Amino acid sequence: MRLYLRLAWRNVWRHRRRTIIIVLAMAGGLSLMMWYDGLIDGFDQAIYGNAVKVLGGNIQVHAEGYRAKAALTPLLPLADDQAVVKAALGNSQVVAATRRINTGGLASSREGAFAVGITGIEPEKEASVYLAGQHVSAGRYLTADDVDAVFIGKGLADAMGVTVGDRITLTGRSAHEQMRQRTMTVVGIYDLGMSELEKRTVYISLAEAQTLYDLTGKSTEVAIVLKQIGREPGVIAALKPGLPGYEIEPFQANYPELESAITTKTGVMNIFSIVILMMAAIGILNLLLMAVYERTREIGVLGALGLKPRQITLLFILEGTMIGLVGVAVGIVLGLMINGVLMRVGLDFSAYSSVTSYMALITGRIYPSWGLSKLLVRGLTVAIIAALAAVIPAREAAHREPAEALHAV
Repeated sequence: MRLYLRLAWRNVWRHRRRTIIIVLAMAGGLSLMMWYDGLIDGFDQAIYGNAVKVLGGNIQVHAEGYRAKAALTPLLPLADDQAVVKAALGNSQVVAATRRINTGGLASSREGAFAVGITGIEPEKEASVYLAGQHVSAGRYLTADDVDAVFIGKGLADAMGVTVGDRITLTGRSAHEQMRQRTMTVVGIYDLGMSELEKRTVYISLAEAQTLYDLTGKSTEVAIVLKQIGREPGVIAALKPGLPGYEIEPFQANYPELESAITTKTGVMNIFSIVILMMAAIGILNLLLMAVYERTREIGVLGALGLKPRQITLLFILEGTMIGLVGVAVGIVLGLMINGVLMRVGLDFSAYSSVTSYMALITGRIYPSWGLSKLLVRGLTVAIIAALAAVIPAREAAHREPAEALHAV
């Protein structure tokens, strides 16, 4: 086998120009997939990473029994919310952990009543990580001391026909299943560019929610924001041993529509990846077939020297595999160089933020990752494609009669 490997390696570089063309074709395909994977990771962080900053964090911690009643948004207070916050902030992947109170209710004005989620928040702690407080289009954001003050979305404000300074009535369910109603002043309006999402949630201060819903000094949820989307399983696994008696769940459990969007996107992107691989496979097959026809006399010499068809087949397959490995190595280097540059400069997609509703979550440039998340699979696939693409040319070479091959022009 060592002899075949040495012969194959020498044959690879005997025709440098052809080998370089094949290697560049393979490297281009792999680097394109690495760039593509890195760009998709960047989009995930820009869109879905921001989406969780609108909906309520990457991870939510609730009291035991919450999941069974989640559809009713039960007001189950956490036994020790401060301990949960402290444990979360002790994890290096956590950016913020804030206490919240969530309940369902109605927001009413002269235009009618609208079903909304009422969320009590810690405004100062959430301002730097949640997008609503960063996109104030009118008035101001909430403060911890606000009383009878509500912060609403532009979509809801337009539907209710209200603006800053107007009064609306909030009706929500308290911890004792009693309906609590209070008329509040709209102190601010946020605009995320997504009208339907803006109609879903209104915000009041946590202190106001505690008083209004009989939860003095307590909260029903700790919302945790991470540095990157996709790190949720590891953080949850790290938190669970120190927080027994709590339900710790990723955003997928509480926002299934977002999980559905990510799954759909992944399926479409995988199809695109297959198309890229097929294009690379066809190119490699074509180049290797050309190599066989160019080396007809050489194949005849090998046969005349006594190499059997299966040995000639093995030799060509080894050549294809070696070219594939070289192509993978070059492709990885090229892909890392491309993504390394783009990670510094970014790609500006802000002009397309109005194309679809979810694109509105792109607040600036897209910064791709290194594209390493699927590198092992991509690299092995390209190498295997090169080896398989060499099978047909190898069989073609092996079945040539030495006498005819020697007289080929």
